[in-house]
Amino acid sequence: MSSSARLEILLDSTYILPIVGVEVKGIRDVLVVLRKLRKERKATFYYTTFNMVEILGKVAKYKYNYDIVYTGLSIIQEEFKLTYPTVKGYLKALKLKQEGFKDLIDLLLYTTSLTRNLLFLTRDNALVDFLESLGENLENILYEEEFLEKYSK
Repeated sequence: MSSSARLEILLDSTYILPIVGVEVKGIRDVLVVLRKLRKERKATFYYTTFNMVEILGKVAKYKYNYDIVYTGLSIIQEEFKLTYPTVKGYLKALKLKQEGFKDLIDLLLYTTSLTRNLLFLTRDNALVDFLESLGENLENILYEEEFLEKYSK
């Protein structure tokens, strides 16, 4: 990919949670780089309805500020692009679930990124290790560490 090419990144929910007021430990540096890429118009960020379900589930576990959640959800809808799995993506997620991975939402995010040709920014080692153990295609996965190493300059 040339340096002038715009990155298209599906974000794992971890990186969206702070927008709705949920603190996530250890992602400050990633958020700084994401903001920089957005400001410089070097990246387009994507989310799915599955991110939203996961985010709302997390928010519901805590005492939350309605106004912060409302503003955050509005920002997500306005600033990010909504994408959906393809039929092949849904079926692949089901197949991978049957292979033994417990988190269907993570599988849906992975297969959406794969079938929509998007990078998938994640720190989920369990998911990556599982996919790797099955010999799955990991070219679309952008590990958090690699992301920081490559784009924080």
